Amino acid sequence: MITEYQQRLRERYIAAPVLPAPEPWRPVPDRRTPIGGLLGIGFAVHPDRGHDLVMVVSSAGHGLFDAVTGERIARDRDPDFDTSTPDAHPDLACPGLGPIAGAPVRIAGLFGGGLHRTTPDGWTLDVVSPEWPRDRVILSVDGGAHEGPPGGSWWHVFHSDYSELRAAGFSPSGRTLAVATSSDLTLWTRPGLEFGD
Repeated sequence: MITEYQQRLRERYIAAPVLPAPEPWRPVPDRRTPIGGLLGIGFAVHPDRGHDLVMVVSSAGHGLFDAVTGERIARDRDPDFDTSTPDAHPDLACPGLGPIAGAPVRIAGLFGGGLHRTTPDGWTLDVVSPEWPRDRVILSVDGGAHEGPPGGSWWHVFHSDYSELRAAGFSPSGRTLAVATSSDLTLWTRPGLEFGD
């Protein structure tokens, strides 16, 4: 039994169309990257370029993607069995590859864990499931209140109606937004941020 308020909220999310993320967010080229058997994702920082990287753990190995261009920059089809999935590590981490080789990367997804749900400058990400198991990803600037019509202070940016949602959230820098399902990775990026100490 759900309350009248919960029913109205459910109807609001069901009626909200999928909208492009607002400025300054932009989809990464090839926004949706197919990755069969995706188990989880994690973030790292490129040691030379200084921008976000996304590490993907799947049933077919590990991959590392540039979060600005979407380019796959490293691939390991046969990772060490003992560290191939994050559940082998107490911090749900897997060893990095390519430019972050050996550095542990915390992975959020099928085995647990989570990504940042807010950014330092006030963006919020929520996952709602008014028609479970089909999840919706909501991006907002109103602290997650989702008041008013969609497209004002909140946007329904992703609808997982074909695959199981594994993880959704921001990179620690707040410059990348990622949504991972069991079949693909979707990324948005925005220009660098400067925060005072």
